Amino acid sequence: MSSDSQTEPPAVVALIMAAGVSRRFGSDKRQARLGDGRTLLATTLETVSQAYSRCWLTTRPGDDAVLAALELAGTSPLRRLTAAHASGGLGGSLGDAFRHLIVEDEPAVAAAVVLADMPWLNATTCAQLNRHARSERIVIPCHQGQRGHPVLFGRTFWPALAQLKKGDGARAIVKANREAVHLVDVDDAGIWRDVDTPQDLED
Repeated sequence: MSSDSQTEPPAVVALIMAAGVSRRFGSDKRQARLGDGRTLLATTLETVSQAYSRCWLTTRPGDDAVLAALELAGTSPLRRLTAAHASGGLGGSLGDAFRHLIVEDEPAVAAAVVLADMPWLNATTCAQLNRHARSERIVIPCHQGQRGHPVLFGRTFWPALAQLKKGDGARAIVKANREAVHLVDVDDAGIWRDVDTPQDLED
């Protein structure tokens, strides 16, 4: 773990990846209810919005029902991004998201890729990771020796990420740039606790 510290953390934009099809869950897990009555997606958005001043919610084309449910719950994402290649998996959605950031000329030093099905992630963890962000780094949280999310990609890597059209994510890009990987130890099991089945919601 690095001892980097700054008075003002670098500007980091959040990409909340919510364009999956929830095949293993059996229904739209984004609208599944947690113990406190909030939906999984609304919970994740509330956490992320505490750590990032700019957030892009990445969804599939035709996700109006999900967005309407968020509005009814009082959750108002700052921005929405439609992933036209969502059917190609997380890789397709990531490619769409990073192409959009480049076209929009997003000024952030890095972009935090946050999976929408990780409602137990702590906002303080996100803030901790943000302090380590650099344009030439890939910042990855680690808890008890296991890596997790969010992963912060410095803008140096955005063009490569924008080339993704399919696949299960950005693992190949991380593997090809091992020298840029910056691990940060965090006290938060929420970085790798996601929801794949209804049983995973049992807290």
